[in-house]
Amino acid sequence: MYAVIKTGGKQYRVAPGTKIKVEKLAGEIGSNLVLDQVLMVADGDKITIGAPVVQGASVEATVVSHGRSDKVMIFKMRRRKHYRKTQGHRQAYTEIRIEKIAAK
Repeated sequence: MYAVIKTGGKQYRVAPGTKIKVEKLAGEIGSNLVLDQVLMVADGDKITIGAPVVQGASVEATVVSHGRSDKVMIFKMRRRKHYRKTQGHRQAYTEIRIEKIAAK
């Protein structure tokens, strides 16, 4: 059984027991989350696709950790114009473990 969920503006394919890193979510380490934006649920040959979400479906997850990704360097330059600009960015994330996929 697996599902496709939407969180943080991105879509993820999840199955029970998998760990994924998503955009930062509010919640303490060890707390439970319920993700209710489920776009698709597949259970064997039975596939349910939402329009846009599956009614009554949810995914339960546990917060494993919070952190920040590797630094991404942004470098801008205009040749012959004496213009250079360097900037860095680190995106915050939350690592979650999928516990259960509940469909209606």
